[in-house]
Amino acid sequence: MTMLPIIERAHRHADRMAFWGPDETHSYADLLERSAGVAAGLLAGRRDLDEERIAFLVPTGVQYAAVQWGVWRAGGIAVPINSGAAVPEIEHVLENASVRRVVASPLLLSVLGDLPAKLRLDVLTPESLEGDCALPEIEPARRGMILFTSGTTSKPKGVVFTHAMIAAQASVLVDAWRWQAEDRIPLFLPMHHLHGILNVLTCALWAGAAIEPFTKFDPDRICARVAEGAYSVFMAVPTIYNRLVAWLDAPENKHHVKQVTGGFRAMRLMVSGSAALPAGVHTDWARRTGQQLLERYGMTEIGMALSNPYSGERRAGSVGVPLPGVELQLVSEAGRVVEGEGTVGEIWVRGETVFDEYWNNPDATAHSFRDGWFKTGDIATIERGYYRIMGRSSVDIIKSGGYKLSALEIEAVLLDHPDILECAVVGLADEEWGERVAVAAVFKGGARLGLSELKEWAKARLSVYKLPRTLLAVDTLPRNAMGKITKQAVKALFAEER
Repeated sequence: MTMLPIIERAHRHADRMAFWGPDETHSYADLLERSAGVAAGLLAGRRDLDEERIAFLVPTGVQYAAVQWGVWRAGGIAVPINSGAAVPEIEHVLENASVRRVVASPLLLSVLGDLPAKLRLDVLTPESLEGDCALPEIEPARRGMILFTSGTTSKPKGVVFTHAMIAAQASVLVDAWRWQAEDRIPLFLPMHHLHGILNVLTCALWAGAAIEPFTKFDPDRICARVAEGAYSVFMAVPTIYNRLVAWLDAPENKHHVKQVTGGFRAMRLMVSGSAALPAGVHTDWARRTGQQLLERYGMTEIGMALSNPYSGERRAGSVGVPLPGVELQLVSEAGRVVEGEGTVGEIWVRGETVFDEYWNNPDATAHSFRDGWFKTGDIATIERGYYRIMGRSSVDIIKSGGYKLSALEIEAVLLDHPDILECAVVGLADEEWGERVAVAAVFKGGARLGLSELKEWAKARLSVYKLPRTLLAVDTLPRNAMGKITKQAVKALFAEER
């Protein structure tokens, strides 16, 4: 019988612990049994779901994995819902994917608002899905999951994952980052996003490792577990590393710092991704914990494409080299492949880890590919053999005074300023410069920073042509605003002031 690779691997680890928490543990055998029951419940007498889209909204942990695997084992396409999304955003996902059935935990049902009635959805609870029946054979080429993009340039698009694509992504990362069955990792990342779903959940379960799930990132709980030596692997976004630094610096935690930093120091691997990690954070984290964070680059459509090495130099500000099996090239605005040190171009990728289609969107699919290469829209350069991301071609590359400036690079430098907590750099249309560089900043502890002070501070840290000499303004935004406000919204704020 043909068996999905991740299910076949789970059988090898049947007696090992897959999930654990304060009150319960679950083995791989438990997960296999639960997911088979979910599959039988969804089939309800049918032979195969034939790629029916099943949306689900359940807590992180064994229940999430059981529902995801259950959909796969029944022949369906899993569509995870963002529990933090607004109802209209969820409506777009459900309508675009033509979802008719949703598996939702009673505790999270309110997230759907009036959509069950409005869209005539059949809402099922995980507990109601059980049974025992013959499950269909699922070929690797079958579609198994749809994840929706962030929608920075248009409405979110559904990225279709085949089972072969999922297996290729997991196997590449398990080998590159040397996952082991003995590994233990916390999972507190959003579970509608590739970082949490693939890099943590799928890779850990592929390797036979154990996961401790959390409903959200709680620095007190996480640091307490780190101090106890609970984990060997840790994966997070730069914002979380910033929050951990703030936790270590808080006076009320001073008596626990030694144990917590010791726990981090003992881990075999710590990864940062999903956004650029400021070089200052990379250096500061290494000083505090002895850990050289491993930065990597990927996106929903391609999985992980670039990574700093597991063994070797992990360079701050760079995302390393292509992972095994990933073909990558830089392409100029003129459409020519560019090579060598200092070259700048858009990242094009192809390989088994790359998706084939956006769901129900052939025009966007066709526009995104050229001769089998996926055009990522991200601009990069090569420095001493490693790739460095300069930003999105649409919003992060600022053309000012004849130069192409990386908004991400300027942001990384500004984030090293002791009074800046968060910032966003954008380009604003200007007759003289083409675009002016503008910065929106969140200051620490009520600090104030004038435009002239910022320029003076930046002189020693930015090349002359990258200086914010064309800076229009420094604005003050509420704390933690940058994670919620897009760069388009920041541009709008400046436009209002002008």
